Amino acid sequence: MSSGIDSAISNAILDALYPNTGTTTIGVKTITGPTHTRLMTANGSDTAAGTELATGSGYTAGGSATTYASAASEAKATNASVSWTNMPACTVTGVETWDTSGTPQRIQWAALTSSVAVSAGDTLTIASGAQSAGLT
Repeated sequence: MSSGIDSAISNAILDALYPNTGTTTIGVKTITGPTHTRLMTANGSDTAAGTELATGSGYTAGGSATTYASAASEAKATNASVSWTNMPACTVTGVETWDTSGTPQRIQWAALTSSVAVSAGDTLTIASGAQSAGLT
């Protein structure tokens, strides 16, 4: 026997996990939007956060607000790019998505396909649609 999550339920879960504003509740977790994208210099895992790039030059620890389109077809993706100007010299290995509650909660982590070496003063942009999540 095979099973899956109903598409409408998957979309509702994804919309609740990535609110652009306000709060949503999933079970005992309340998620506060907007979510923020944080740049990581060492990747985390399913159970532990990675190492976030420290505040410096054009990056502020805690990341930048990220907006998402409504979930469809059991997937959800960003609908605007996220940019940091005047970056410090660093190597970005991944990103994490966090909510903005009083005690921020990590929602998702992702290793980049290839690490990105950033030179001091560069602008780093994550294109619209490049961050996504899905349930099937």
